[in-house]
Amino acid sequence: MEWPPQYPDSYRPSPDQEFWSPGLETMVPEQRDRHILGKLQRQVRYAYDNSGFYQEFYRDSPVDPANIGSLEEFAQLPILTKEHIRSEQEEYPPYGRFLCVPPEDIFRVHGTSGTTGRPTVFGIGKDDWDRIAEAHARILWGAGLRPDDTVMVAAVFSLYVGSWGALVGAERLGATCFPFGSGAPGQTERAVEWSAMVKPSVLYGTPSYALYLAETARQMGLDPKEDFGFRFMFFSGEPGASVPATRRLIEETFGCYVVDQGTMAEMTPWMSASGCRHLDGGMHLWQDIVYTEMVDPVSKLNLPLGEEGVPVYSHTERTSQPMIRYWSGDIARWDMVDCPCGRTYPTLVTGIYGRVDDMIIVRGQNVFPSHIEDILRGMDEFGGEFRLVLEREKGQMDRLTVQAEVLARAFVAQEFDPAALEPVRERFTAELRRAIGVSVAVELKPAGEFERTQFKARRIIDLRTP
Repeated sequence: MEWPPQYPDSYRPSPDQEFWSPGLETMVPEQRDRHILGKLQRQVRYAYDNSGFYQEFYRDSPVDPANIGSLEEFAQLPILTKEHIRSEQEEYPPYGRFLCVPPEDIFRVHGTSGTTGRPTVFGIGKDDWDRIAEAHARILWGAGLRPDDTVMVAAVFSLYVGSWGALVGAERLGATCFPFGSGAPGQTERAVEWSAMVKPSVLYGTPSYALYLAETARQMGLDPKEDFGFRFMFFSGEPGASVPATRRLIEETFGCYVVDQGTMAEMTPWMSASGCRHLDGGMHLWQDIVYTEMVDPVSKLNLPLGEEGVPVYSHTERTSQPMIRYWSGDIARWDMVDCPCGRTYPTLVTGIYGRVDDMIIVRGQNVFPSHIEDILRGMDEFGGEFRLVLEREKGQMDRLTVQAEVLARAFVAQEFDPAALEPVRERFTAELRRAIGVSVAVELKPAGEFERTQFKARRIIDLRTP
């Protein structure tokens, strides 16, 4: 097996072909495991030989990182966390001892914003960037992208690698690329105008942004289904694309289908968890590109198919800054799904629907924001946005208040009147109680109360005191 693999940049399947790489995508799972083991053996040995961090990190490992004999042995290597990366890069700036290639070989520098701590830095070599392009092209082919499509990339072009990954994959596939971006004042209004004028066939962004784009279009007198030309959208960055009610809303609003994608920026090629054009929600795990394990959030031990846990990711063909057994902090459930596409990968059956640190415990019941979103978007009066307010007084249990917008048609009077909306509030409260199993407080707000976003929606307001 050649490692790291080199992919011919001239290759492209026939447009009517389902698979970019039929042999890999339809491989018998047991055979794929042997293929993945071969790649992981070389990946781990390479990192161990070239990274001072991994030499130190694996010092007390129960297995020899230079001679991994099985996937079970691989699972005994320690789990890497964001805290490890931050402390390593603080001590050995800017990349830490992860790099494995000379600094002059770095082709792209990306990273996180640092909104929740010290920014993390990603150094990506040219060969790795080419492999990322190949991986994303292959996965986007499975999503339904073809060379005659025009892709509007409506996400921030900055340190954030998501938009760049979408762009380089579409370019490698041969599609026409429209790197529109997002985030600037007035840019969504311009996006409406350009979407109606250019009529791109595919949109990349976040589910929140797609809904904001549609809302803005209606305010400007346009119909997103009639005046735009989107036939499908692919999303990352937040769980909405696999939230059933949100997915249906986007598909009905634009007359398109939706593909959910995404792992983590550190794990680029981040599209290695991705739906396909046949999958109705959820994401296939393209294991030969980035290997995924599912582990128990407490014990950190591997879980079998059918279980809910935390995905742990490993690069299989990365020479610059490889991440091995990287803790995602996300919550998902995996299983085998008989998808019409014919791919034999395991699947995150309902996508990534929460994070360990976003899980809300209300009177002993685990509640995820994505579950509440699904319930609210199924209510006729719901106005499009919501916030979850967490409060705790000293010595008391957590309290959750759901603040939900309601449409103007939900009340007769011209002015927003909470008293007149009491029947609606009671209906929201009852539906939430029925669905999540516990009672929560509900406050209704007029539509437009909450800020819309061109990126990831931040819906949790944590006011808890120790």
